[in-house]
Amino acid sequence: MKGMNEQVRQIVRSRMKEQSVTHEKLADLTGIQRPNVTRLLTGQSGAIPENWQKVLDVLGLELVAQPKRED
Repeated sequence: MKGMNEQVRQIVRSRMKEQSVTHEKLADLTGIQRPNVTRLLTGQSGAIPENWQKVLDVLGLELVAQPKRED
């Protein structure tokens, strides 16, 4: 089973592909420098702390990234 961080990154990359959003476009939209966007998406930075993973595991919870509902 993949760790939570990789699952979130995978979902984000998939969503970017669906919406034709490049690293550069995501950087422009978020105000995050493009090299930092790449670091986030490759797992070089921005990891969800291990302690949170332990808490979620013990409680039988998982962090899920999903599309926002449009009201």
